[in-house]
Amino acid sequence: MVRVAIAGASGYTGFELVRLLSAHPFAQITMITSRQMKGQKLEDVYPALKRHCDLVFEEPDPAKLAAASDLVFTALPHEAAMDIIPGLLDLGVKVVDLSADYRIRDAAVYGAWYSTHKTPELLKEAVYGLPELYREKIRGSRLVANPGCYPTSVILASAPLLSAGLVDPDSIIADSKSGVSGAGRGASLGVHFCEVNEGFKAYKVAEHRHTPEIEQELSVLAGRPVTINFTPHLVPMTRGILSTVYSNLKEGVTAQTVDRAFEKFYADAKFVRLSRRGELPVSLQVRGSNYCDLGWRVDERTRRVIVISVIDNLTRGASGQAVCNMNLMCGFAEDAGLSSAPWQP
Repeated sequence: MVRVAIAGASGYTGFELVRLLSAHPFAQITMITSRQMKGQKLEDVYPALKRHCDLVFEEPDPAKLAAASDLVFTALPHEAAMDIIPGLLDLGVKVVDLSADYRIRDAAVYGAWYSTHKTPELLKEAVYGLPELYREKIRGSRLVANPGCYPTSVILASAPLLSAGLVDPDSIIADSKSGVSGAGRGASLGVHFCEVNEGFKAYKVAEHRHTPEIEQELSVLAGRPVTINFTPHLVPMTRGILSTVYSNLKEGVTAQTVDRAFEKFYADAKFVRLSRRGELPVSLQVRGSNYCDLGWRVDERTRRVIVISVIDNLTRGASGQAVCNMNLMCGFAEDAGLSSAPWQP
């Protein structure tokens, strides 16, 4: 049994971590923290978790977290996570970080999109927590940078094509749509019911902070620098992401070649499901699960391949993937605590 703590458990990703970990066969939640909710019982903040976790929110003190746990999930805002993670590592605790603080390997790139990095020496050590790409590195790591939700959907859609050299890396366009929970639990006019209901809008066009994370991993897959167009959208649903990723096929690549690339790349992937020919995935079919469902079409007229990728932004895009990373780091089965079927409807 591994003792786990959640630093920053009052947000949606914290809720999702508690929901998953409270039913995990090999994990025990020993401490939850929140500066804003300090002293309050979790079930008073999230009544849905009554009888599943009876803990009280505490201050996020690294020494107390380390004493109470073997592994800490840091579900803190960007720039706040790096304030406590070095102390946790020094105290011998493993960390799965759900912020963006250790996803970007280049401190200068992080600085351009976020702020000056306080612990750049840890960037080389942190492992990007996408199991389909870095499973073995995750197993031996003490610091895993859990991927962002949009990057997870776009990278998994593109990985087979880039790794096999089937598409032009300079042609990639990612068009993504997310449910409102992706904006977090804090009050904001932009995600007020009256502002999003029956509406559909693009936001942070050509400036979203997930762009360098996506480009970093696509560049590794392509073996050369990759720059993409990435446009996120907000849709009036609670949870889920659907990304449509367009790429130009190289000369001679057929629909059958594309099919084989996806089947080979994900042959052993527990949490990637490929749609049958003639079908495309729908976000509802992965709701509440750690699955990424993929489908694709080859447009012979334009010589493009269009990949549809769907995930639950709170589960596969955050907390479910974090639990999967914990499983790998602690030597458990990759799907431990994550084998429940999706919710539909």
